[in-house]
Amino acid sequence: MRIGSIQLESPFCQAGLAGYSDRAMRLVARRRGCSYAVTEALLDTILLSGGLGLKKSIDINDEDHPIAGQLIGSQADTMARAAKILVDHGYDVIDLNFACPVKKIKNAARGGHMLRDVVRGVEILQAVRDAVAPHVPTTVSLRRSFDDTAASAEQFEQLLEAAWGYGYGAVRVHGRTVQQKYQGRAQWEILRKIKQRYPDRVILGSGDVFTAEDAVAMKQQTGVDVVWIARGAIGNPWIFQNARQLLDQQNQTGVTGAAAPLSPPGIHQQRQALCEHFAIAMQIHGEQVAGRRMRKMGIKYARFHPQAVEVKQAFIKIISLRQWNEVLDRYYKVDAAGVWPSPHSSDEVNNEPFSDKLLELEV
Repeated sequence: MRIGSIQLESPFCQAGLAGYSDRAMRLVARRRGCSYAVTEALLDTILLSGGLGLKKSIDINDEDHPIAGQLIGSQADTMARAAKILVDHGYDVIDLNFACPVKKIKNAARGGHMLRDVVRGVEILQAVRDAVAPHVPTTVSLRRSFDDTAASAEQFEQLLEAAWGYGYGAVRVHGRTVQQKYQGRAQWEILRKIKQRYPDRVILGSGDVFTAEDAVAMKQQTGVDVVWIARGAIGNPWIFQNARQLLDQQNQTGVTGAAAPLSPPGIHQQRQALCEHFAIAMQIHGEQVAGRRMRKMGIKYARFHPQAVEVKQAFIKIISLRQWNEVLDRYYKVDAAGVWPSPHSSDEVNNEPFSDKLLELEV
């Protein structure tokens, strides 16, 4: 599987999730089978402003490839210049976010709003493609339409055709409308029809992929080339290797929809992932921000623990790094593989409270 010149080792990728999918989340997943990842949406004007905003937005290393830098904005010129910045900083692919349904983004003529402003969307598609070198793949993320009207469906088709016409390497389609946000079911049947119409184009599919089984089911039912795993990857970095394992089993047996049950990660595997995740987050963000991010991550990781409800409540109550380590020592300390090291980077364990403001999910 290729997106332009970029070779993918697996048909499953990690989507960009605002407030979650930083380099820490990506690296923990890459070490567990994620071969391709996308950043959370990066606002073009922040990248262009330089300074601290640019420094916080650009965060990849040698382990974090291949990676798509996802851009969101409303003007062709600023999106084109921001795309060049990402390429200059080593991003392998540029993805344009024409899909985000969050109201504040839509009201600013960005994200999913492009499905109602095709002229603006086409201008951005052309400007970005012209701005980056021919060997750098560009992709665009869309929802199936803005709403369920025939006019909106036609606008989706116009953007899709424009992307192919300007040489975009792939299109990602979410199976909900912009107006739906995350309500109701994603329509996988539409993804199947799009792939049937464009068998020689690279189509990424997204929507309602919460488990490895879901990821494989989307691949089989729709025929999309790559499955975009978003919320299902939060606190579950094993979803990529599990999906690949399931797909391999079904390809070998020729039987779809049936496979040996997947075993949940053991306690030591969970602790290792939590420790890795916190350690990288601390390097990136410092203790306060890492603490906020990892508290909500711990809540998601907890679902694999044999005492899932109790562990989730323990993570919810955490307000300091000391309490974080106490939860790990109590619930994740020992199993057949022994004890894993604590995630803090020094002998000093801070008991200062984290800020009580949790980041919100904006996918």
